[in-house]
Amino acid sequence: MDILLAHGYFLVDDPHELKIMKPYPPLGILYIASYLKSRGFSVGVYDSTFSTLDEFRARLANERPPVVGIYTNMMTKQNVLAMAHIARQHGAIVILGGPEPPYYAAEYLRHGADIIVKGEGELTLEELLPHLARQGLNGLECIGGIAFVNADGQVIETLPRPFIADLSAHPWPDREAIDIPRYMQVWKTHHGQSSVSVIHARGCPYTCKWCSHSVYGNTHRRRTPEDAADELLWIQERYHPDLIWYADDVFAINHRWFFQYAEALKQRGVRIPFECISRADRLNEDVVKTLAEMGCYRLWNGSESGSQRVLDAMDRKVNVRDVQEKTHLLQKYGIETGMFIMLGYEGETVEDIEATVEHLKIANPDVFLTTVAYPIKGTAYYTEVESRIVTDKTWADRSDRDLTVAGRYSRRFYSFATRWMVSEVALNRARKNGGVPLSRRLKLLVNAKIGRVGMALTGGWRRFPARCVQDEPAAGG
Repeated sequence: MDILLAHGYFLVDDPHELKIMKPYPPLGILYIASYLKSRGFSVGVYDSTFSTLDEFRARLANERPPVVGIYTNMMTKQNVLAMAHIARQHGAIVILGGPEPPYYAAEYLRHGADIIVKGEGELTLEELLPHLARQGLNGLECIGGIAFVNADGQVIETLPRPFIADLSAHPWPDREAIDIPRYMQVWKTHHGQSSVSVIHARGCPYTCKWCSHSVYGNTHRRRTPEDAADELLWIQERYHPDLIWYADDVFAINHRWFFQYAEALKQRGVRIPFECISRADRLNEDVVKTLAEMGCYRLWNGSESGSQRVLDAMDRKVNVRDVQEKTHLLQKYGIETGMFIMLGYEGETVEDIEATVEHLKIANPDVFLTTVAYPIKGTAYYTEVESRIVTDKTWADRSDRDLTVAGRYSRRFYSFATRWMVSEVALNRARKNGGVPLSRRLKLLVNAKIGRVGMALTGGWRRFPARCVQDEPAAGG
């Protein structure tokens, strides 16, 4: 074996997901696995989702791979650090990649990594693995797109590697390397339908200040419509899923590609119900009609806020009214609508939160999820608030989710704000729809009042000195 690819997500350690039970496989490392195999490398894949650290340790003891590559994000950081330590104990060279390590390269290298891969991993590993086999960790300066510690103890970052130009020239993810049916069975058991995820594009060209572009930059590259449709046909014939999840950052971003893809699926007789993420400005009646014909049953929209002032501060490049209109358009064609709402962005006021509640009442999405903004290193948002970022945890014990911003409302304030928002919007819907039991409406009314009063009581905690801002939001998304 030339390399064992792994990731650090363990379902058993995620109480939130254990309630939801909608896991998806690690497509990123499966793409790398299929590419490296196509280039003649011997590749193993360790899928941690249904596993444990002890099983990872046993796999290393049994197979002794010379190199272990681990996909890393902020959610899996602590597990990855533990896995890197275990891999080093078993004599492996440890390579970390994914969105988290590039901006914390020095820290990860001090905590067990030998090499950090910046950006896409396929081409870098294709060059790096033969080098490691011949020279070990010597002479790494000639490898593009990595960071490492040289003989003098200095962190060296080599020149960035160009992005992959033709995604369709590369093979599909190596789904056969892991137990896809197990993922599908979990879905079937808990939701009555099985689901398989796909990614047809890489990157997002938009400039939302809070969003990380660590791996794919601000590029947007797509597989050809025919190649993408062939993959769906293969998935249909191999796994027979009930649902598809398009994990692209912005589905239907390119209308020409989108309509060609819809036609390619039609020609192949493929119609699998699916959900996806898109943006209001990339939707129109022709697109929405085609989405419905293709089988789209739910579309998620990053609405983020009902305050145009906040959206402009985020550089979101969306219009509140347009989001509302496109939500109604989707519902007209029978497509469920989901929204992501972000509270606590820099400069947000109570009036902005009130505007978001009114926005949700007008748009009336079928479901919305709330989160509280947090600064991710490498983003424009992080740079803007960096001088006011505080934390009471060491680097190894925290993630960027644990970073707080001095001068912002407290954690309790946002807890009350979320309670008010959810209850107020649900109460408004109950009044409009009718037929909701009085007891349910009274409960919503009480929760809305509690949330609003709680906001008023905790809102006074704003603008405390940084040392008093340790009780702020740690959630995000």
